[in-house]
Amino acid sequence: QVQLVESGGGLVQPGGSLTLSCTASGSTYTINSMGWYRQAPEKERELVARKITYGSTDYADSVKGRFTISRGDTGNTVYLQMNNLKPEDTAVYYCNVVGYGTNFRSFDSWGQGTQVTVSS
Repeated sequence: QVQLVESGGGLVQPGGSLTLSCTASGSTYTINSMGWYRQAPEKERELVARKITYGSTDYADSVKGRFTISRGDTGNTVYLQMNNLKPEDTAVYYCNVVGYGTNFRSFDSWGQGTQVTVSS
Protein backbone atom coordinates (compact mmCIF):
# COMPACT_ATOMS: atom_id res chain seq x y z
CA GLN A 1 0.00 0.00 0.00
CA VAL A 2 1.25 3.43 -0.98
CA GLN A 3 -0.34 6.49 0.57
CA LEU A 4 -0.11 10.01 -0.78
CA VAL A 5 -0.66 13.09 1.34
CA GLU A 6 -1.13 16.40 -0.43
CA SER A 7 -1.05 19.93 0.92
CA GLY A 8 -0.78 23.52 -0.22
CA GLY A 9 -4.02 24.31 -1.98
CA GLY A 10 -6.11 27.37 -1.28
CA LEU A 11 -7.54 30.63 -2.54
CA VAL A 12 -5.25 33.06 -4.35
CA GLN A 13 -5.74 36.17 -6.45
CA PRO A 14 -4.90 36.19 -10.16
CA GLY A 15 -1.18 36.65 -10.62
CA GLY A 16 -0.43 35.06 -7.27
CA SER A 17 1.54 31.93 -6.40
CA LEU A 18 0.98 28.67 -4.59
CA THR A 19 3.12 25.61 -3.95
CA LEU A 20 1.58 22.15 -3.71
CA SER A 21 3.37 19.24 -2.10
CA CYS A 22 2.73 15.52 -2.08
CA THR A 23 4.56 12.91 -0.01
CA ALA A 24 4.43 9.19 -0.71
CA SER A 25 4.71 6.72 2.15
CA GLY A 26 4.33 3.00 2.55
CA SER A 27 5.83 0.09 0.72
CA THR A 28 7.59 1.89 -2.09
CA TYR A 29 10.57 0.12 -3.63
CA THR A 30 11.06 2.33 -6.63
CA ILE A 31 9.22 5.31 -8.03
CA ASN A 32 9.02 5.61 -11.81
CA SER A 33 7.15 8.90 -12.02
CA MET A 34 5.55 11.57 -9.90
CA GLY A 35 3.10 14.07 -11.28
CA TRP A 36 0.19 16.40 -10.87
CA TYR A 37 -3.18 16.32 -12.60
CA ARG A 38 -6.15 18.61 -12.23
CA GLN A 39 -9.87 18.46 -12.77
CA ALA A 40 -12.07 21.50 -13.15
CA PRO A 41 -15.86 21.31 -12.75
CA GLU A 42 -17.50 19.50 -15.68
CA LYS A 43 -14.13 18.84 -17.29
CA GLU A 44 -12.00 15.73 -17.60
CA ARG A 45 -8.91 15.22 -15.48
CA GLU A 46 -5.83 16.47 -17.29
CA LEU A 47 -2.09 16.22 -16.86
CA VAL A 48 -0.48 19.36 -15.43
CA ALA A 49 3.12 18.22 -14.97
CA ARG A 50 4.94 14.93 -14.59
CA LYS A 51 8.51 14.05 -13.76
CA ILE A 52 9.89 10.70 -14.89
CA THR A 53 12.66 9.37 -12.66
CA TYR A 54 15.94 9.71 -14.61
CA GLY A 55 13.83 10.82 -17.55
CA SER A 56 11.79 13.61 -19.01
CA THR A 57 9.68 16.30 -17.43
CA ASP A 58 6.39 17.08 -19.14
CA TYR A 59 4.12 20.09 -18.77
CA ALA A 60 0.72 20.93 -20.17
CA ASP A 61 1.03 23.72 -22.73
CA SER A 62 -1.26 25.90 -20.64
CA VAL A 63 1.15 25.95 -17.68
CA LYS A 64 4.55 26.04 -19.40
CA GLY A 65 6.64 28.91 -18.11
CA ARG A 66 4.41 29.38 -15.06
CA PHE A 67 4.51 26.05 -13.20
CA THR A 68 7.55 24.06 -12.07
CA ILE A 69 7.55 20.48 -10.85
CA SER A 70 10.35 19.22 -8.64
CA ARG A 71 11.18 16.35 -6.32
CA GLY A 72 12.54 16.55 -2.83
CA ASP A 73 15.93 15.20 -1.79
CA THR A 74 14.46 11.98 -0.38
CA GLY A 75 12.73 11.27 -3.68
CA ASN A 76 9.36 10.60 -2.07
CA THR A 77 8.03 14.15 -2.22
CA VAL A 78 6.94 16.07 -5.28
CA TYR A 79 6.25 19.78 -5.44
CA LEU A 80 4.36 21.96 -7.87
CA GLN A 81 5.35 25.60 -7.79
CA MET A 82 2.60 27.61 -9.47
CA ASN A 83 3.28 31.22 -10.42
CA ASN A 84 1.21 33.83 -12.24
CA LEU A 85 -1.95 31.89 -11.51
CA LYS A 86 -4.98 32.49 -13.68
CA PRO A 87 -8.69 31.91 -13.02
CA GLU A 88 -8.61 29.05 -15.52
CA ASP A 89 -6.15 27.25 -13.22
CA THR A 90 -8.98 26.78 -10.73
CA ALA A 91 -9.42 23.04 -10.18
CA VAL A 92 -8.89 20.17 -7.81
CA TYR A 93 -5.25 19.12 -8.12
CA TYR A 94 -4.32 15.46 -7.69
CA CYS A 95 -0.92 13.96 -7.06
CA ASN A 96 -0.07 10.73 -8.91
CA VAL A 97 2.81 8.36 -8.20
CA VAL A 98 3.68 5.27 -10.23
CA GLY A 99 6.24 2.66 -9.30
CA TYR A 100 6.88 -0.71 -7.72
CA GLY A 101 6.31 -1.75 -4.13
CA THR A 102 8.57 -3.83 -1.92
CA ASN A 103 6.55 -6.83 -3.08
CA PHE A 104 7.69 -5.93 -6.63
CA ARG A 105 4.14 -5.36 -7.74
CA SER A 106 3.38 -2.18 -9.62
CA PHE A 107 1.30 0.58 -8.10
CA ASP A 108 -0.44 3.66 -9.50
CA SER A 109 -1.56 5.78 -6.57
CA TRP A 110 -3.57 8.98 -6.36
CA GLY A 111 -3.80 11.61 -3.67
CA GLN A 112 -7.07 12.80 -2.19
CA GLY A 113 -6.98 16.06 -4.15
CA THR A 114 -6.46 19.64 -3.04
CA GLN A 115 -8.57 22.58 -4.19
CA VAL A 116 -6.90 25.52 -5.91
CA THR A 117 -9.11 28.54 -6.50
CA VAL A 118 -7.87 31.59 -8.38
CA SER A 119 -10.23 34.51 -7.95
CA SER A 120 -10.25 38.18 -7.11
